[in-house]
Amino acid sequence: MASAPSDDMFDQFLADRGHETEPARWDRSYNKLQCPECGALHSQGASTCSVCGWLPEV
Repeated sequence: MASAPSDDMFDQFLADRGHETEPARWDRSYNKLQCPECGALHSQGASTCSVCGWLPEV
């Protein structure tokens, strides 16, 4: 019986085809957090985007 592919193999397969494999996180703009979805700027303590509701992946 064949074993299941590892997560690393699956991530490499997706990356080779142009897909993002890293968890979505805040972008940085000077000393602010910037939402990667809408570009809104937030203070360092923000946990969600107050403009579009985006949540960073943990």
